[in-house]
Amino acid sequence: MSKLMRRAAAILLFLLAYSPDVIAADATDATDVNNDQESVIDVMGKVSNHDYFELPWTKVYLPRIFLSEGEWHVYKSTKSAVDSGEFEVSEAGLVRTNGAEITLDMSISSHLIYVWMGLLLTFIITFLVGNRYKSGVGRTTEPKGILQNMFEVLFVFIRDDIAKEFIPHNKYEKFVPYLFTIFMAITFMNLFGLLPWAAAATANLTVTATLAMITFVLTQVNASKDHWRHVFVFPGVPAWTRIILTPVEVLGLFTKPFSLAIRLFANMLSGKIMIVCILGLIFVFTDLFGAYVGVGSGVFWVLLTTALYFLKVLVALIQAYVFTLLSAVFIGMAAEEHHHEHDETSVAHAQNVQT
Repeated sequence: MSKLMRRAAAILLFLLAYSPDVIAADATDATDVNNDQESVIDVMGKVSNHDYFELPWTKVYLPRIFLSEGEWHVYKSTKSAVDSGEFEVSEAGLVRTNGAEITLDMSISSHLIYVWMGLLLTFIITFLVGNRYKSGVGRTTEPKGILQNMFEVLFVFIRDDIAKEFIPHNKYEKFVPYLFTIFMAITFMNLFGLLPWAAAATANLTVTATLAMITFVLTQVNASKDHWRHVFVFPGVPAWTRIILTPVEVLGLFTKPFSLAIRLFANMLSGKIMIVCILGLIFVFTDLFGAYVGVGSGVFWVLLTTALYFLKVLVALIQAYVFTLLSAVFIGMAAEEHHHEHDETSVAHAQNVQT
């Protein structure tokens, strides 16, 4: 268990140290500084990346950090950056008033906060349960408490039904910490999106692309020689066909992480938009037919949204499972060693039969 803890901690530290510029991108609410009025139904505002962290009772504006003209510019919020006179709000976000290019934007954003929260919760739970295992609870005795029992069920499921099932038996153990970490972190990030004032970080394509890229790097770094032979050499295949097959195989290396990113992003984004739109029908019916119809129909829309919330919980778990499962499948396909002796014998036999 201590070995698992070290690996999980290393993965979390890598993800936590990953450049906020990559994960957060540009905060999309720089215009909030000069626009205090919000539309009644702001559908995209509920899923967009903001320069503030929203709580049920207030908004906490986040730091803006820029590298421009070789100098770092740090402000406690977008408003502070504008008040300094060095930045101004435009359609593209914050820009320098003197026209200078912003070389690097390391600003903290709402989606990045939720990424950190998901990873931090994963680390805390793993740390707490790991200490219990070190003390003997769960090793010499049965697991105690809901937290430890749920942790063991999930961990054993990831290890036995995903990692062991799809990755070669002599290699799967070193990937279990990553697969478990990514499953737990994505689950938490998905569930955060169920909070009315919050947003799912996984509804940000940059976040899902970053997670998919980590899987891609792990897959290629741990790929076997046989994997690369099937990409460039193609045993038993005529040499001229490599002109066609090699580009297809190379493209396939990148379409796998692309599909991972798009699948998670699209499912989490559409779910949040659907809930906001259904609740927004209360205001639409009020505007069209009056307050009585709007309030009366609101009962149905709220009940429908409640049912969708239960469905969203299931979807949040399923999407975390699918991302983890496909990551294991891609890693296993690349790490697997094939035996070509049988194939070569079959080819030779077929040639003898033809002659």
